[in-house]
Amino acid sequence: MENSNSEIKKVIAKKAFEYLTSKLHKDSILGIGTGSTTNFFIEELIDKNPTLKAIVSSSKASTQLLENAGLEVSELNDVGGPDFYVDGADEINERLEMIKGGGGALTREKIIASASKNFICICDASKQVRNLGKFPLAIEVIPMARSYVARQIVIMGGTPEYRVGFLSDNGNQIIDVRNLKMKVPYEIEEKINNIPGVVANGIFSSRRADLLIVDKNGEPTILK
Repeated sequence: MENSNSEIKKVIAKKAFEYLTSKLHKDSILGIGTGSTTNFFIEELIDKNPTLKAIVSSSKASTQLLENAGLEVSELNDVGGPDFYVDGADEINERLEMIKGGGGALTREKIIASASKNFICICDASKQVRNLGKFPLAIEVIPMARSYVARQIVIMGGTPEYRVGFLSDNGNQIIDVRNLKMKVPYEIEEKINNIPGVVANGIFSSRRADLLIVDKNGEPTILK
């Protein structure tokens, strides 16, 4: 099953690269996300090595993969907003709202996604859901605020759990939240963002994906 899932992710990543081939050119800026499906897209990028103005990355892990292959990774501050951003999701609904952050890179992912003109989500069909919230919601917090933020989440009805032994690439801590009702993801995203000490949360509603590439019966399908 695991190998089959990996093959599906490879097919999706290849489809995403094929979709972008005619749209990328020497002045294009490409944003790269984080995660297992995105890693297969990175393999495609390394193999085809298109001529681009710049590549920006949402995590140290993705940056290392790219740089180990000899590709230069730029800072977002230096090149401006990407024309396309390619990343996965832990959950995605029919409105292309997502939960992301299982890998802990949610803040940088949200920054690059928000700065990008086009956000392409790539994932396998198991990530498609009717309602967001079964997958734990990651919240990146300033360390001194962790307990305070957790108490506010309890008041909201969620069950917070500290991700022990993990620090984000920004040096912050992560709280994973279960049992939070997300009938209106945008409202929950904004409410959590307004808690002092929160850096970012893993609800991607105010910046949804523009395009989803997902498998349907083993075949990659593009949904807008």
